[in-house]
Amino acid sequence: MSLANQFAAYTNWRASLSTYIGEFQGWLSQNELSDAQTDLRLTQLLERLREDRLNVAFVAEFSRGKSELINAIFFADFGNRMLPSSAGRTTMCPTELLFDSAKQPCIELLPIQTRASNSGVTEYKGFPDEWTVVALNTESPDAMQEALRHVSETTRVTPEEAGRLGFEVGQGEVEFYRVGEDGLVEVPRWRHAMINFPHPLLKQGLVILDTPGLNAIGAEPELTLSLLPNAHAVLFILAADTGVTQSDLAIWKEHICSGGTTRRGRMVVLNKIDGQWDELKTEAEIEAEIQKQAETCAGILDLPNSQIFPVSAQKGLVAKINADQALLEKSRLPLLEKALSDELIPAKRDIVCDSTENEFGDVSRRVRGLLESRLVGLREQLTELTELRGKNKGVVEYMMGKVRSEKDEFESGLQRYYAVRSVFSTLTNKLFGHLGLDVLRQLTQKTREAMLEAAFSKTLSDAMASFFGSTHEALNKSNQEINEILAMMESVYKRFSVEHGLKLGTPTAFSLLRYEKELDRLEAWCDGHLNTMVSLLTTDKKHITQKFFEEVAVQVRRAFEHANRDAETWLRAIMAPMETQVREHQIQLKRRLESIKRIHQATDTLEDRIAELENVEKSLLQQIQSLEVIVGRVRQMLLAHAGEPERQVA
Repeated sequence: MSLANQFAAYTNWRASLSTYIGEFQGWLSQNELSDAQTDLRLTQLLERLREDRLNVAFVAEFSRGKSELINAIFFADFGNRMLPSSAGRTTMCPTELLFDSAKQPCIELLPIQTRASNSGVTEYKGFPDEWTVVALNTESPDAMQEALRHVSETTRVTPEEAGRLGFEVGQGEVEFYRVGEDGLVEVPRWRHAMINFPHPLLKQGLVILDTPGLNAIGAEPELTLSLLPNAHAVLFILAADTGVTQSDLAIWKEHICSGGTTRRGRMVVLNKIDGQWDELKTEAEIEAEIQKQAETCAGILDLPNSQIFPVSAQKGLVAKINADQALLEKSRLPLLEKALSDELIPAKRDIVCDSTENEFGDVSRRVRGLLESRLVGLREQLTELTELRGKNKGVVEYMMGKVRSEKDEFESGLQRYYAVRSVFSTLTNKLFGHLGLDVLRQLTQKTREAMLEAAFSKTLSDAMASFFGSTHEALNKSNQEINEILAMMESVYKRFSVEHGLKLGTPTAFSLLRYEKELDRLEAWCDGHLNTMVSLLTTDKKHITQKFFEEVAVQVRRAFEHANRDAETWLRAIMAPMETQVREHQIQLKRRLESIKRIHQATDTLEDRIAELENVEKSLLQQIQSLEVIVGRVRQMLLAHAGEPERQVA
């Protein structure tokens, strides 16, 4: 199955999953089994599924055929090149291709001068007035090609201005940013571009990131700190005629395989193999040369040969446009597309399945527990009333006293529940005292002041190290509070289950490990890019400080924001079953007592009340059966193997 077809199948699967979860939400509402928190959790889950994106990044040095590969894989059906692709540097700034139905087709361009501020690209996305907008005429390929050339534009600035914008003038083995005869330096005109284009794959949630070469990647840390690490797939493109150059190796080690490990979804494309197609050589000789180059690249990059994909993007694009199957096979593009779809789509489905299962599973288990609790309470009433058949008034009074005693005992036990609520509230406040954003803001301000006042390089290093030390300590203390909350709730769950028969199961566990790993990653990047002796000695202190807060501190804040949100969700989830079961048990005890009182006062007959409860029992059993069917549909979607979504949706 091609990447386009596999992605379409994945989109259909995700849409079906959303439909079934929506039906579950509606069923809960109709059967009065929902509450504000449950409804909010399901609504947020549906929003995440609707906004789900599949991010694919293309990374390479200049002139490796990166834009042509994007055209060949994703836009050949358009009948022409969507992105400009020619000799030399075509993409001068990071470019995102996506679709937002709320906007008209257009290109949004962020001026390069915004680099002088302390704000990252993500923050600027919240300020549309800062972007230059160019309309896209999707009816005219020529007009589109002309508009898309904006991503190739450059401007000339003074060497001082270039340095202020983060470009290293005249440094490195390949000096892209040189001072010209006019005393100026040519730099990209735009910092970032977003192309809003109504392509079928983009409409389904595909986001393509086209990145410039090494110099531009290093000048825009947000790429290496956020966009590339969060991409579901990264295609690293080499040229077959050059193999792995020094600058290629620098990109691979610093921005893709940082830390010496490769992640799932990282592939290497050896492009332009058509340069080896020599009429004077046999097919076997050509194949041997290509294979030898692939093996050499694999050895340098420390990868298995199976992760190197020799292709000809240009010939593949031509073959697709002209429907030339023989040329398409020769370009080897289908082999890359198959590997990409086989690895990318299942990995993305696994992520969506895990997050959906956690949220949906918790909600459905709570609802099932609630219905079973009602059924148990109802059957207790039926048993009690059935035993009263033919009994005298004294027996009825005895049964009434017994239920009243149970009710009093439970209400005295509620004092422990209220005490738990009080301790839970105290521990929650302590947790957010460590994890909260107010503490982080104070730490950030303190670090900024220390770095600006630093007189020596070591002081700068110490300030950055102290920042990460404090944030790690905050997460460690937060984890301690989380463990204390979990231990307390496990004890309370067990006690109320044993003493009052509540169906509580085991409280959901929670950990901040993923955010600890994110801090480790950011600290490693900081050590490698900012906190090195060369950087500290050769780079202006103000520039290092600005970069630290523009990128690193922003990413730390985002990590804490997500940690806060996840912690809040967990705290609600861990207390909700207790609250629901306690409330339900109170209601059941009250109903049992009222039923026996009514029998005692002869306000209705015993048989009428038994018949009434039997009808309620049937209704509850039907609800449980309906719940199993609805939940089963969702679980079937989550457990479906690759290829099944299409058959289910069809």
